[in-house]
Amino acid sequence: MRMSGSSKKVITFVLVVCVVAVMSIAAGCGGEEGEAKGPIKIGGTLPLTGPYAETGKWIEKGYRYWAEEINAKGGLLGRQVELIIYDDESNTDKGVSLLEKAITVDEVDLLLGGYPGTTAAAQMPVAEKYRMVYVSMGGHMPSFEQGYQYSFGGPPLMGQWWYEGFFQWLSTLPEEERPKKAAAITVNNVIGKACLEDIHKWVEELGIDLVVDEFYDLPLASADALVAKAKAAEADLFFANGLFDDGVLTVRSAMAQGYNPKAFVQGIGSIVPAWVEQLGEYGNYIFSGTAISNKLPYEGIEELNEVCRERYNVTAAPDYFLYGYCWLQTLQRGVEGAGTLDQDSIRDYLKSNTIKTIGGEFKFDEKGLPEPYSFCTQIQNGKVELVWPAEVRTADPVYPKPPWGS
Repeated sequence: MRMSGSSKKVITFVLVVCVVAVMSIAAGCGGEEGEAKGPIKIGGTLPLTGPYAETGKWIEKGYRYWAEEINAKGGLLGRQVELIIYDDESNTDKGVSLLEKAITVDEVDLLLGGYPGTTAAAQMPVAEKYRMVYVSMGGHMPSFEQGYQYSFGGPPLMGQWWYEGFFQWLSTLPEEERPKKAAAITVNNVIGKACLEDIHKWVEELGIDLVVDEFYDLPLASADALVAKAKAAEADLFFANGLFDDGVLTVRSAMAQGYNPKAFVQGIGSIVPAWVEQLGEYGNYIFSGTAISNKLPYEGIEELNEVCRERYNVTAAPDYFLYGYCWLQTLQRGVEGAGTLDQDSIRDYLKSNTIKTIGGEFKFDEKGLPEPYSFCTQIQNGKVELVWPAEVRTADPVYPKPPWGS
């Protein structure tokens, strides 16, 4: 049977439509729709061995719980997530090379923030090179002053902000009740120097005379001479601007010399359980700072405390578990807000919106930083209490400092 010309045209049209449809389906299976069936790969490094391993392992726990939780809720953008975490062995160079491996060999979709600050600072230019969003603690202020567009501190661990909460609270006291003279003994490394910047800024602003400003190297064999200088200068505000071991040594020296300023402020270490284990009642009334806390009244904190109590036999979620969870939560907010894995879109969303997290609400500036902040802590009855800002306070500040051991 012979077909008319019009019939041939109809059949040809139908065949073309069918071919196009089949090609579209095939392309979809191999394209974005097909890819959407696979996991979103999120990769980076942490110090799981070496001197920073104890902290790094808690960050890893925070990362992995975030992934477990979001997968149980249906995934990120409707896809399950898969974490690729390399052990950089607490070595900055390995942190850089392994992050490159995650990007170029594993072809991860998103990046994990590294730790400590030295590694984070070295990884930030790698993230910038590959134009990938990187949320971490950062490497103090200098790391955020390089003009990077893809790095965010959500939250950052900024030495330059460490005492913000303490000084903000101190500024609320009547001038006649504030300390008149301050002494600062500072560990001679990048952490101590970063924290010292905050001290210098605030004592000048509040009109407090910095009568002792001394550096020391680690390990600190004895704090006696440094404490004696502060006592002789009659400093009624004292900063032990260092780390855990030297801080414990300094407290013991102050006790032995009967030096009891109105306020005793420790740099890093007083909020970890070992502080009270080592010092007992003599560890009380010490002020410090933090960028996150398991006592914050923010959504999700109490649930994470319960998770850590059940899984890890601790009284509450450790700070670095919360940091890890919060860094990925910040990245999650960017991805979900942008509705895509496109890095420029994620970056732009984070820079133009307020991000709600377990650490509070962050509005990032051009450096990738929120407004300067710090929660002021004080040890009371062997527990870490939040004493500033007032809206998160779990206890009133004890000031002036009672005698040692009281």
